[in-house]
Order: sequence, then structure tokens, then C-alpha cells
Amino acid sequence: MELSTKDILAALVGFPTVTDGPNGALVDWVEDFLQLHGFATWRLVSADGLKAGLLAKRGEGDGGLLCSAHSDVVPVAGQTWSRDAFGLFERDGRYFGRGTTDMKGFLACVLAVAQSLKVGAQSMPLSLALSWDEEIGCRGIAEMIDTVIPTLGRPDLCLVGEPTSLKIVTGHKGKASYRAVATGEAGHSAMAPQFRNALHPAAELVQAIRERQSTLVKEGARDGRYDPPFSTIHAGVLRGGTALNIVPDRAELLFEIRHLTAETPEAIMAGLDVPRNVTITQTGSYPGLCSNAEHPAIRAFASSLAQPDAGTVAFGTEAGFFAKLGLATIVWGPGDMGDGHQPDESIAISELESCIRILRAYLSY
Repeated sequence: MELSTKDILAALVGFPTVTDGPNGALVDWVEDFLQLHGFATWRLVSADGLKAGLLAKRGEGDGGLLCSAHSDVVPVAGQTWSRDAFGLFERDGRYFGRGTTDMKGFLACVLAVAQSLKVGAQSMPLSLALSWDEEIGCRGIAEMIDTVIPTLGRPDLCLVGEPTSLKIVTGHKGKASYRAVATGEAGHSAMAPQFRNALHPAAELVQAIRERQSTLVKEGARDGRYDPPFSTIHAGVLRGGTALNIVPDRAELLFEIRHLTAETPEAIMAGLDVPRNVTITQTGSYPGLCSNAEHPAIRAFASSLAQPDAGTVAFGTEAGFFAKLGLATIVWGPGDMGDGHQPDESIAISELESCIRILRAYLSY
């Protein structure tokens, strides 16, 4: 007995796989579902043993379609939902629930296609890569990526199913995040000049980041497909000090780089004037995406779409990891990212239906 797309999505949404929390129950469910429908599966465990990923395939050899999804969703804490965020509900032609748009809706579509395609009607292999902790820096796929081709073979096309309103996306910026720690000497503020205030080099680093950004605007690479059309470096969090009358001996600054594929975080960091008594550690990164829209596999997929033209997005995805393997890779999926991460997150039922129809037609060609 086949499950409806609504039933599949309800099951997926029902697992509260909030980023940095457990996801094993969802992966168990997806693995059992795919095995029931003739897929070979390979389970992967995170380095800390707390998370699980999944690779799955039906069909033999290279070629075919690889669909990529992540199992985690952003938290609901602090948001006001009209109903239970992890209980799917329907209203006005939309399904509501955490992850419906980002990105359990796409995963539900892939599973619906997997169960509906008869083995004899499937003209090419269909594979799935399901990761963990995408929302906090693509941690899962970073651990999984080296096993993808040895396990699944080399697909013709990789679809990363983030919400793009079913429009092809061939580009997004990469990202690297950093923690800077400035050290000083604690002392009474009445004698402040006698001690090294850790906030001072931290503030100098903020100014250096501003100056580096100005240089990137004036002299850095440019790509008019993005807004802004240049790489950015941004200071987001500054912490330091315990009381007004104590000279702080430690300050912490969190900052990030979002870079065009024509530039690297390393090159941008090399031009940053780092003050003395500051130590910088990279805390995460993911590569950008710059796929060729004229690649035969991408053109073949685009030919079946109502909106075949390719574009870019401002948000990051796991796509760059697959592209670095030499795979033709696009971001393409149902939903609008503007609906993601919001209270009462939702997705149009019609987009899920269109996604399933397009995937089924492509795989049966």
C-alpha cells in the first residue's frame, strides 16, 4: 500500500529533528521506507556518534539522478505557532509544519516518487543523500561527501532540493565563519592604564574587518548576479567584560565571510590586519556553487521545466560539496525560502505535486 505525499510529509515533520539534536528516528523511518521499495541503503554515523546520515540507491552503475536533502530543521523556540509545529496541518491549499519548506517537502517528494516508480519504468538510477546539521554549517555532508561516489557511483545530475520555487539555481556564495579571542589582563578600572584591556584589540579587529570590507568593495571580484555583487566580511557578535569596574582580560568576536567562488576565504583573511594578542579559529565553512547552466545534464533537466532559466540565491546550501566532486549540480526544489524558518512555516500543495510530476517524468524518460 502506497502512502500519500501528505502522509509521508506528516511522518517526516513529526520527527522533531532540530539542528544539533538527534535525528536517528527519522533516518530509521526513511531507510525502512526505501528498503521496502527496492533501494539499497548505507547508513553513516557522525564522528561524535550522535547523528546519522543515509545514502540510498535503486538501479545499477553510474548515471542517473542524485537527490540531496538534509534531515535537520531550525528551532521553534521563541516562535508563536497557531498549532503544533511538529504536527502537519492543511489550510488554504498549503501544508503547515516545521520543515515543510526547508526541506522536508522535497524529501517527501523524492520518497513519493521512489514508491510510485515501477522498476521497469525507471530508465536511470535514482539515489538519495540525506545529511544532518546542514543548518549550522553543513556539518553532516562535510563528513559524508567522500563516501558518495564510491558508494553510489557517479550520477549524471545532482539535485540539492532546497526551496527555489522549482526554479533552477546554479550559483550561491560560499561561507566561512570564525571565532577571534583577544586576551588581556584583569585589573581594577581605577588603574585601567596599567592593564591590557582585551576589548581594545577586539575593537581594533572590528575596525580591520570594516577596512577589509571596503577593500573588497573597491578591488575585489564582482558578480552582478548577486546582491551585493562582491564578497562580504561581517562582524556579528562581540562579547567581553564582566563588570564596568573590571578591566576585561578576555573578549570574543564572531565574524564571517561570504565569498564569491572567484575568491577564497583564505585570500580574504590574508588581507586582514589582525592585531596583537588576538587568536583566530575557523569554526565552519561550506563551498560556494558556480555550475555551468549549459552542461548537457543541466540542460536536459531544464528542458522539462516551465521556467528553464538558471539563477542564483543569497542563501547557502550543500551543493558546493557535490560540485567539488565534479558533478553537474543544481539547487532545485519546491517552496520559497521566504517561508522557511518562520512561525507557521508552510508550502503550497501544488508545488509538491509539480515537483513529483517533474521528477517522475525525468526518471521515466
